[in-house]
Amino acid sequence: MNLNDKRSKIDAIDDAIFELLNERLAIVSEIGKEKLKAGASIYRPEREKEIIDRLAQKGSQYLNTPAIEAIYQEIFAISRNLELPERVAYLGPLGSYTHQAAEERFGAMSMYLPMTNIQSVFKAVQLGRAKYGVVPLENNTNGMVGDTIDLLANCELKIIAEIILPIHHSFVSDCERLEMIERIYSKDIAFGQCNAFIESHHLQDITRIPVDSTAKAAQLAKQVPNSAAICSKIAGKLYHLPVMFDNIEDSSKNKTRFVIISDFANLPSGKDKTSVFAHLKDFEKSGTLLALLKDFSQRGINLTKIDSRPIKSKSDFSFGFYIDFEGHRDDPHIKELFEAYPNEIKWLGSYVKTDE
Repeated sequence: MNLNDKRSKIDAIDDAIFELLNERLAIVSEIGKEKLKAGASIYRPEREKEIIDRLAQKGSQYLNTPAIEAIYQEIFAISRNLELPERVAYLGPLGSYTHQAAEERFGAMSMYLPMTNIQSVFKAVQLGRAKYGVVPLENNTNGMVGDTIDLLANCELKIIAEIILPIHHSFVSDCERLEMIERIYSKDIAFGQCNAFIESHHLQDITRIPVDSTAKAAQLAKQVPNSAAICSKIAGKLYHLPVMFDNIEDSSKNKTRFVIISDFANLPSGKDKTSVFAHLKDFEKSGTLLALLKDFSQRGINLTKIDSRPIKSKSDFSFGFYIDFEGHRDDPHIKELFEAYPNEIKWLGSYVKTDE
């Protein structure tokens, strides 16, 4: 088979894929109409996981699970927008890492609302201005995001999905050569995460200007001549800045966990995680926390995270605990736990567990 024959065969396969996608979307459109009549949610993370897992089990020489997920996340995003275009609020600005996380899950076609702070993201979903909100929950270097935990503990919105995003920094500039650069914009923490790159490329004597966000850094680097920015790849793309160097961070293990919040609950997927906030009335009393942990253990519930959080009351400070564990709220042994602590444990959501 010569090259032209191979290309003709690829064209025929592409035509078949196109027709099958049209057929798939026609069915999705019908399902969407039924969901709208029933008032059901369009986004079902557990169903998306079921599809990806089923396809991954087929085995392929060329398509591993991440490749399948990358392809189908775009198909899912197009399908959701076909069923019902819904707004996604996220911690902005445009080009932030939260923006990147939101686009990875909801695709480029969704309508996005950048918000100035985490509280505004929650408010947008609570008031119906957005169906979903995307906010950071924790970073493996800098720890938990207190504002997100506090808001989850004090509202009725639930975590419906999580996104684990490796944090990669890019060095972007309109300059053709490093010698032309006179200043570098970025966030303080991003400068600190890229020290080895800065030193190895002899940039330590270049003026470094800290700004509020890496997205703002990219915007300034575009506006001010002879400038560069350390920012996300999506920020460089947004402001049309060529990437001079990619993945310049000192540690390749830097990851941020984002959560998607909304006003509905997920069905069990078989591979779930549940998040709760425990406020123990008699925490100061010796053994109170230990008793709670024993109750988890006796029911065979595997804890994956526990983090203390101060609770400010009118009189004094007390402490609560953000806890992640494996399983779904509807699992019988987990139901028992909630029944044992009806007032002390607040359910924050059960959702598909992401492989890190």
